[in-house]
Amino acid sequence: MLLMIKKSTLMSICLVVLVFLAIILGGRIFVSLFYSEDTLKTKEECEEDYIKWVDYNVPCEAMKKALQLDIDSRDDEIQLNWIELLAYLAAKNGNNFGSYKDKQLEEIAETIRGGKTMKELTADMKYYDYYYEAFSAILSGFVGEYEVEVVDANAEDGRKHWEKKYGLKAFSPIAKNYPYSHYDDFGQSRSYGFARNHLGNDLMGQVGTPIIAVEGGIVEALGWNQYGGWRIGIRSMDSKRYYYYAHLRKNFPYQLDLKVGDKVQAGDVIGYLGRTGYSTKENVNNIQQPHLHFGMQLIFDESQKECNSEIWIDVYQIVRFLNSNRSEVVKNLVTKDYSRVYEIREQEPEGSE
Repeated sequence: MLLMIKKSTLMSICLVVLVFLAIILGGRIFVSLFYSEDTLKTKEECEEDYIKWVDYNVPCEAMKKALQLDIDSRDDEIQLNWIELLAYLAAKNGNNFGSYKDKQLEEIAETIRGGKTMKELTADMKYYDYYYEAFSAILSGFVGEYEVEVVDANAEDGRKHWEKKYGLKAFSPIAKNYPYSHYDDFGQSRSYGFARNHLGNDLMGQVGTPIIAVEGGIVEALGWNQYGGWRIGIRSMDSKRYYYYAHLRKNFPYQLDLKVGDKVQAGDVIGYLGRTGYSTKENVNNIQQPHLHFGMQLIFDESQKECNSEIWIDVYQIVRFLNSNRSEVVKNLVTKDYSRVYEIREQEPEGSE
């Protein structure tokens, strides 16, 4: 009995020593007794310090106003940043834009012009950094410097030249001069296959309507999906946004020669509106009303790309916002394919390949 007590006491002392060492050395010695070195994760990895949910309900009117304030300050000594303005307002109102008025953004802009910095204004705002990171992930590819082709005013042959601009460089997913209608249907129930929520915005239109790349990026998905029919998935150049275009046209869903791995520019024609989907068999029209399902997924960490906790945001207000910038297209009478009329050139974001 005495021997057992002594052994027990000795084991307790050893355990206390190990725990003490683990605390001092960040837990790695203690953990390494049970796991090999290559399975050890850093503190940052264990905490998974990245955004896991975003509720985006900024109204179109607020985005327009913030953008205009940003553009108007371009040549001023103090330049305004439209994403900062929106993030400040979200942090201030608890992300409740139900009573939004343009005056709210004008007052923030006036305060900054008066000498206050955004850092000073948000020093005591607990969630400003969160909203700024979240809104940046959504909007960072929408506005900036770019060059656009314009027709020479005095050229009878339709000659074009490049003109530098700053402003909205993202496009509506529906080509210019093509009618469509939509409403905020995000979160509504869907039952095909299994009960689920609708994670996009349905844009009702005519079969064959040219579908436009909202932003430049890389084609990551192309082909048949039983839920989305013929669909395209495009990843933004900064990897933060994944755009999903679904229910494309039967028989001729994509622009000719488009394939996975291709780079597209904002404003390019990528496919055509249809009503395919809801079938395990390819090239089937099982959607009653022709429409484009348009969705945006946010990716703060690659583990969020295809998982049970994907972040899809409500894009209804974004579609309204982008309606002011629609890509003009022209049909090739031989191939029956469409292409854009005016090209753009934009600087790729830092960190893109």
